[in-house]
Amino acid sequence: MTKTTSGAPIIETRGLTKVYGANGAAVHALRGIDLKVEKGEFVALIGPSGSGKSTLMAILGCLDLPTAGTYTLDGRQVQGLSGGELARIRNEKVGFVFQSYNLLPKASIVRNVELPMLYAGVGRRERRERALALLEKVGIADKADKLPATLSGGQKQRVAVARALANRPALLLADEPTGALDSKTGTEVLDLFRELHRQGNTLLLVTHDPSIAALAERRVEIRDGEAVMGGEREDLMSSREPGTHPAEHHAGVRP
Repeated sequence: MTKTTSGAPIIETRGLTKVYGANGAAVHALRGIDLKVEKGEFVALIGPSGSGKSTLMAILGCLDLPTAGTYTLDGRQVQGLSGGELARIRNEKVGFVFQSYNLLPKASIVRNVELPMLYAGVGRRERRERALALLEKVGIADKADKLPATLSGGQKQRVAVARALANRPALLLADEPTGALDSKTGTEVLDLFRELHRQGNTLLLVTHDPSIAALAERRVEIRDGEAVMGGEREDLMSSREPGTHPAEHHAGVRP
């Protein structure tokens, strides 16, 4: 899938900073991240534990707000929004896939997929039709009436992907989606992500594994709260063209 460069990017951050605590106890989790992800891109966000990638993911997923800097998601300014506004944007703009699946154990598979649409006010008939179509898309339509406990780990993650796509989000955000799976099942789930990318979805995959990150179109490494390129600190100001803002260049490097 070739990225689309016309129109606003799906993700654009400028000088994104996150500080926890104050004064002598302040911890700088993010230090001025400039990042742009175009519509239709498949980007891997990679970094070791403590690098700041989880903090960045939380902000990009509208689960948290930055201390400073700006974040625009699909044309909408995010910083400064209330908790209710963030929740609404999460439901409308972001589809989450977590390592632990986060399925409701007492709800059927189809009901789990319907849930985001219920919060969005989609009617009952349309919810059911879209949920069944998504389960068909991810290859487990025959499990629609089963409970999560009857499914394998790979099948549960496919349900999570279907649920993430329920409201046709601008961004699919996957946090270590293969971390709880064996290698064969993990490969199948990653193949599903690549197929979703080929269909035009914008994907941001968070991982600590370079081999998984290599499957994406582009990799952004986070180290000590900063974006780095090729193992060195990325100097966006020196590499950019005259008259352009540093955020107009992507952080990261193609594999």
